[in-house]
Amino acid sequence: MRVRWYGQSAFALTGADTRVFIDPFGDMSALAARGWQFDYPAIKGAEADLLLVTHEHRDHSGVEVVGGEPQVIRSTAGRFDSPAGEVVAIASEHDAEAGTRRGPNTIFAFALDGLRVAHFGDFGQAALREEQAEAIGPLDLLFVPVGGGPTTDGAQARAIVERLAPRWAVPMHYRTERAPFLEEPADAFLATFGDAVHRTGTPELDTAELPPAGGPLAVVPAVP
Repeated sequence: MRVRWYGQSAFALTGADTRVFIDPFGDMSALAARGWQFDYPAIKGAEADLLLVTHEHRDHSGVEVVGGEPQVIRSTAGRFDSPAGEVVAIASEHDAEAGTRRGPNTIFAFALDGLRVAHFGDFGQAALREEQAEAIGPLDLLFVPVGGGPTTDGAQARAIVERLAPRWAVPMHYRTERAPFLEEPADAFLATFGDAVHRTGTPELDTAELPPAGGPLAVVPAVP
């Protein structure tokens, strides 16, 4: 499986027969009007068979930028048939106050090329609930927010990794030079992995080329 990070929480996953795009961002000029810098390059040329949207904030819901004729599953909970097989959409919250500040969030779990994937969107709960972990199930590849503020921080994200025990954990939604308005960089999260950190050097990675590790490996694509 090839994975490309577009910035923030936007990822394209390309399997042998199926293309999945998660949380694309669209026109972010309104954010700039509020004085917040968002300098990730616009998403262009992306196509998908399945498009997943974890919640309706603009930096996650720009479905118009993804081409093809994808099935769209957005901001919901349940089990859905899709071009990637069954998608499990798990209800969660964007904050630690039961969603009363920033609303709902969906965790998506599915399989692609024999690998079990989960994307946590803007998960902001103080901790993962046991019933959520059970619904996600065994995991190979985890995309988890680590930037604090409206989402989990490095320590909270590490607790999620410990509970789910994926082979690979990819941090997202953290402060970079292109999105300095977010609270924390990925440093605190990555420090918990010691030497088990692999930086790809580009915004892309291929799961077949990742090094082996005795436990969860943090995989860090380069900032687009």
